[in-house]
Amino acid sequence: MLNTKRWSVDLKKDLSTYYPQIEQAALLLQKNEVVAFPTETVYGLGANAKETDAVLKIYEAKGRPSDNPLIVHIAEIQQLHEFARIENEKAKALMDAFWPGALTLVLPCKPDALSKQVTAGLSTVGVRMPDHPVALELIRAAGLPIAAPSANCSGKPSPTQANHVASDLDGRIAGIVDGGSTGIGVESTVVSCVDEIPVILRPGGITKEALENVVGTVNVDPGLTKKDEVPVSPGMKYTHYAPEAHMYLFYGKDEDMQRYIHRYQAEGKKVGVLTTEEKKQVFSADVVYSCGWREKPETVAANLYHVLRQFDETDVDLIISEVFSEEGVGSAIMNRLQKAAGGRTLS
Repeated sequence: MLNTKRWSVDLKKDLSTYYPQIEQAALLLQKNEVVAFPTETVYGLGANAKETDAVLKIYEAKGRPSDNPLIVHIAEIQQLHEFARIENEKAKALMDAFWPGALTLVLPCKPDALSKQVTAGLSTVGVRMPDHPVALELIRAAGLPIAAPSANCSGKPSPTQANHVASDLDGRIAGIVDGGSTGIGVESTVVSCVDEIPVILRPGGITKEALENVVGTVNVDPGLTKKDEVPVSPGMKYTHYAPEAHMYLFYGKDEDMQRYIHRYQAEGKKVGVLTTEEKKQVFSADVVYSCGWREKPETVAANLYHVLRQFDETDVDLIISEVFSEEGVGSAIMNRLQKAAGGRTLS
């Protein structure tokens, strides 16, 4: 078991105050160790993307399948040119519009520029520049492209707080940089820019509408709903984001959802409900948690993973969740809920 170091950074203070701590974390990355750090989406689990020994430690810590590719994080555009190619103007336009930010672009990868464990044997690589001062300073200090999936045990809800990371990975990684709660709360949007028309491979913090405002038509990959597809993006294969109790997505009227709650309770089961502020008084169950305001879907995205982890601290046997419009960030919310439920629905 590793002695996991932890450094706390107060974003209300001058970041230069924390350069020594960030440099300590960067030194561990240079030594091919694994360090968790905050981004504007969720906490990432970082390692040197060039070295296979380092990347394998990510898979080992997370218990992550090795055929699931990793996203490479950079702090400067110059870093991208070391390992990837920009082959069309739309890719450049998206970088100009959304970097730094919650957008991952899938680009052709230069041969032997990265560990093959990063790309899972594919000829492409996902890359993004995070919009978080600590993440950017850590990457700059390390002087490396940093492969970083979410900093949780594979399959569990992604971490939006350093305590979530510690709960899953304390003793399994070298360090955690604590930068407080993340902002967006769901992972980056992943867009393939290999062909002329960009393709969304994973919905996330940047909406389809926002992308199309910059580059026109953007397609959505049907692989998002196909279980037998080879993953070209994280989140396209395996069950993700799941709480410990089985979760069901409910499609229908509130009174019918309440009937299901009573039915399961009559069977002796403890029922949790994932709902919104507008409806938290509507449902009578053993545990009722709100993940935000239905009229403000960005609040649902920001709180979703935290609430899923809260359910793990209860003794509920199952969770019934509301569903949401798939417009805007709702597409990312429903993608995560569907994967958390593993396809289980009620109606």
